[in-house]
Amino acid sequence: MIRGNHESRQITQVYGFYDEVLRKFGSITVWKACIEVFDALPLAAMVQSGQQQIFCVHGGLSPQLSKVSDLESQTRNAEIPHDGLVSDLLWSDPFENQEQKGYQQSQRGAGFFFGGDMVENFCHTNSVAFICRSHQLAMDGYRWQFNGRLCTVWSAPNYCYRAGNVASILELNEFGEKNFKVFDAAVNGLQGKADKRVVPDYFL
Repeated sequence: MIRGNHESRQITQVYGFYDEVLRKFGSITVWKACIEVFDALPLAAMVQSGQQQIFCVHGGLSPQLSKVSDLESQTRNAEIPHDGLVSDLLWSDPFENQEQKGYQQSQRGAGFFFGGDMVENFCHTNSVAFICRSHQLAMDGYRWQFNGRLCTVWSAPNYCYRAGNVASILELNEFGEKNFKVFDAAVNGLQGKADKRVVPDYFL
């Protein structure tokens, strides 16, 4: 597991995770425990598949990142900053226009838009086959860009219960083969009921 932009104190309080935990457990102790886990999650990962290396990150690239080894000096165990390398990794997106190049400040208020030239430079410098990321809705569950150098994998079907998209999981094997497992949302009424479990003492 790698860290995403929603794994932060601010975003969990804005988009309902904090409220849901408080409603279910009657205390923010569970939320605090989750935040401690979020703070410890890695910012990116290199995955080996056959002879290929794939760079996995939630958002995308940063003008401050040229080599994967640059990440070794980044401090984890902290809230996601509003700008800088860590913020960019979790908030950046590729340009929709495949012809646009370089970097441009993102309209999200954090991170950057980046072009295929930046993706190609990063992949070449780091001997990476392609970059695998999420962070943007892909109606077909996944989306390839920049001549197969960037893949967005989206695993939330019918996002926000209204997008109507399918979702996918990318499977890689030891031979470098790729397989997208595409799936739809559960039919209404068949999602299953919440499992009533005893809350462990360490959450109280």
